[in-house]
Amino acid sequence: MLMPSPTDPRLSRVAGALRLTLVALAATLFALPALAFETRGSAAYVLDVGTGTVLLSKDADQPRPPASMSKLMTLYVAFEALRDGRLTLDERLPVSQHAMSYRGSTMFLDTTDRVRVEDLLRGIIVLSGNDACAVIAEALSPDGTEAGFARYMTERAHQIGMANSTFANSNGWPAAGHLMSVKDLAVLANRIITDFPEYYPLFSETEFAFDGRAPSNTHNRNPLLGLGIGADGLKTGHTQEAGFGLVGSARQGDRRVIFVISGLASKEARADEAEAVVNWSFRQFAEKTVLAAETPVARAPVFMGREPEVDLVATEDVKTILPALAGSEIAAEVIYGGPIHAPVARGQQLAELVFAPGGLAEVRHPLVAARDVPVGGFLVRVQTAAKALIARFLSGPAEAM
Repeated sequence: MLMPSPTDPRLSRVAGALRLTLVALAATLFALPALAFETRGSAAYVLDVGTGTVLLSKDADQPRPPASMSKLMTLYVAFEALRDGRLTLDERLPVSQHAMSYRGSTMFLDTTDRVRVEDLLRGIIVLSGNDACAVIAEALSPDGTEAGFARYMTERAHQIGMANSTFANSNGWPAAGHLMSVKDLAVLANRIITDFPEYYPLFSETEFAFDGRAPSNTHNRNPLLGLGIGADGLKTGHTQEAGFGLVGSARQGDRRVIFVISGLASKEARADEAEAVVNWSFRQFAEKTVLAAETPVARAPVFMGREPEVDLVATEDVKTILPALAGSEIAAEVIYGGPIHAPVARGQQLAELVFAPGGLAEVRHPLVAARDVPVGGFLVRVQTAAKALIARFLSGPAEAM
């Protein structure tokens, strides 16, 4: 018997609409738009880590001078080297004339020093040491130079999704072409927290008095540490061109936010803005569950299946961030690229649940088949052919083949 193709457009009208009607949401929410945060920074980005919800985005993809905030990339590469055994915390590294020549914020290293890697890391995180970055860079560089390390940093950044980052050095010293977007900085901060939890506590250290040689540079510049608002990292930055900036993170209860602000006029403005961003993120938004795991949310038709439809479910609770004044419903839709044809395996991703909570960025969550649907037998094939013929008849004369 001649069977219609599952890609036949006439059959698609019967069994494969691209948008399905929702069956139900376990907890539907009506999301009023949150009050926007009017940042004074030239660029800003705020991410709710647990749900991946972007709470604020201002010129987030625009590459701009990152100043010392780019030291986070040097630290990430160093943490990778520690994980892979290419560095150890107790290993002592030499200080070159080039590393010693850096000015600005330094550990006051000189060429007679051999410095423990752990001290160099703390010197970068707490003291923002330009010289410490160069020592790490030369040790890990493919060609032994800081410039070679910067090229490696750029390649590695692109590999982990930081498309708008290019490095000319290891520490953010002003240089042509040394640029990062605030979104890339947020991506990097998230990777550090997620990939290297064993080293992340270093970012909450408020003081490091290396060898007693730099009494004027012993305190962490992060203005949020110690304020009791959950702040525990990451890095400040300042140059005349970049202004004052901060890559920060804070945790309250089960929620963590990462934020980046750049281009502020003073360190006082940076401190005020950073604290305001944290308070806004936690006070104006709350995490809600909109769909419980394994709860059917829609049904998708299955071509040539033993059963004509399969329930679509999420494998885990779908959570989102909503404005604190949220009501009781949220508009959502299920999108799939049907028709789906048998066999279908339980857990096979078939669709996405799509919604935009409270005027925030669109959220997409995968939906999977709730059960197996094997290929149907002879009767199913006959019924499918009949439906296709009826659809062809109702649609009018077929185009000439």
